[in-house]
Amino acid sequence: MKVQGKMWSMLMLLLIFTVVAAGCSSSSGSSNTGTGSASTGQSGSAQTVSKNKKDIVIAINANFITLDPHNTSDTHSITAARTMYEGLMGFDKDMNVVPVLADSYKISDDGLVYTFTLKQNIKFHDGTDFNAEAVKVNLDRIRDEKNNLKMRKSFAKVTKVEAPDAKTVVITLSEPYNAFLNKMAMALIVSPKALKEQAENIGKNPVGTGPFKFKEWVQGDRLVVVKNPDYWQKDLPKVESITFKPVPENGSRIAMLKTGEADFIYPMPTEQVSEVQGDSNIVIDKVDSTIVRYVTLNTMKKPFDNVKVRQAINYAINKDAYIKVVKSGLGAKLDSTMSSKTQYYSKQSGYDYDVEKAKSLLAEAGYPEGFTAEIWGENDSETMKGMQFIQQQLALVGIKLDVKSMEGGTLSEQINSAATPEQAKIQMWYVSWSPSSGDADGATRGLFSSEMFPPAGSNTAYYKNPNVDKWIADANKATDPNQAKTIYADIQKTIWEDAPWVFMGVDQVISGQRSNLSGVKVFPDGSISVRDAEVK
Repeated sequence: MKVQGKMWSMLMLLLIFTVVAAGCSSSSGSSNTGTGSASTGQSGSAQTVSKNKKDIVIAINANFITLDPHNTSDTHSITAARTMYEGLMGFDKDMNVVPVLADSYKISDDGLVYTFTLKQNIKFHDGTDFNAEAVKVNLDRIRDEKNNLKMRKSFAKVTKVEAPDAKTVVITLSEPYNAFLNKMAMALIVSPKALKEQAENIGKNPVGTGPFKFKEWVQGDRLVVVKNPDYWQKDLPKVESITFKPVPENGSRIAMLKTGEADFIYPMPTEQVSEVQGDSNIVIDKVDSTIVRYVTLNTMKKPFDNVKVRQAINYAINKDAYIKVVKSGLGAKLDSTMSSKTQYYSKQSGYDYDVEKAKSLLAEAGYPEGFTAEIWGENDSETMKGMQFIQQQLALVGIKLDVKSMEGGTLSEQINSAATPEQAKIQMWYVSWSPSSGDADGATRGLFSSEMFPPAGSNTAYYKNPNVDKWIADANKATDPNQAKTIYADIQKTIWEDAPWVFMGVDQVISGQRSNLSGVKVFPDGSISVRDAEVK
């Protein structure tokens, strides 16, 4: 019987691979984004595009949601914001926190007072001065409950922001918050003049201090930023403009790279990596990431309110096959609530592929014949491929999924329009998350705290565990790293057992670029750094 079971699993895996590949491959590779020169995804059949070496094109797999740096949580929008905005602190290529607009900083012994000394003689794109008062205006905007900005929760412990002089900012907290510098690195500074003039339209008319200035944003087609000639960092930027183009279809994106119509693409379609590795005009870059792939299960809706159902779904999906089929072997199984590259990661065990255990748990939960449900996701090629894989796996235990793909903005609206958990229509969501703030709090609080139900945060599982809520607060107050590590280990173990997610995988960050391009880099969180872009 064991041999027969293995043979059956192998046959089903082969069937799944065949169906998924057929359903997600592009027959022509043609682009629907108005970039007509990428006429085919077939190697050798497309003509090389000649472009100005000072104007580069970056093709990404989804649209931007907003350009308001205080109200974004998706990685692409964070990428866009960082081209035009900067914070007092920022991140290096390894996600270490480093000073940017701050010249230096001091933290009081009790962990409650942060004093930042600012760099001088920096201007916003509109010609106004960057100074301490500008920082105060921005932090006050973030903290104002009436604005209901996504970043507000990260600054809930701030009790006072002072600007005693033009180059000094003093921030006082109500209690220690060991992730505060990381949060400051996410707080990009907007021109106060622009905030006053643009008000709610600042998300479409950004004005910062960054290396690039806003030119135009045609949603769904392109975002264009141009060189800031007055940028405070000497000899930067080195290109005149960058055009970001959302290209959801994998075949079109790789075709643009082959022809040179795109200088850089992200993500690089995993199934195309081996095909282009011998091409001297293309360079592939791979980085172990903090990006986790998972399916949120709405724990406040039947049948997902039953922990046995949630655990059954985790057992019913072959994660090794997922990495091989959907990620082309470029990734790893997710074995906690966060990537092993994230601060205070603690490895968990269990949920190995076991169809019989999944069926048994479903029967115990009162669903011996399974049930029907919807799974949501974006409309790019790889997300579709992942959802179809999950659909086929769960069908083997009687769970029938209706796959619903949507454009990113539409999906965000569907999720965040629910003012209360009872109004939420979401059942299952196949998605990825990376803590762009680089810390364990960024990988935990926004996803699992009961204060972070949409639209306030990204807890789309509507998960609530009083112990986890308390531990998250305790971890943030911990000034001893060993104490924080212990608390985060308890958090991860409890969430793993409660299974508000289907724990799928951890991405390798894979990008492709033309060999004459340098200085563009995908960070471990999936954001793209373009400050040092140069075409040689």
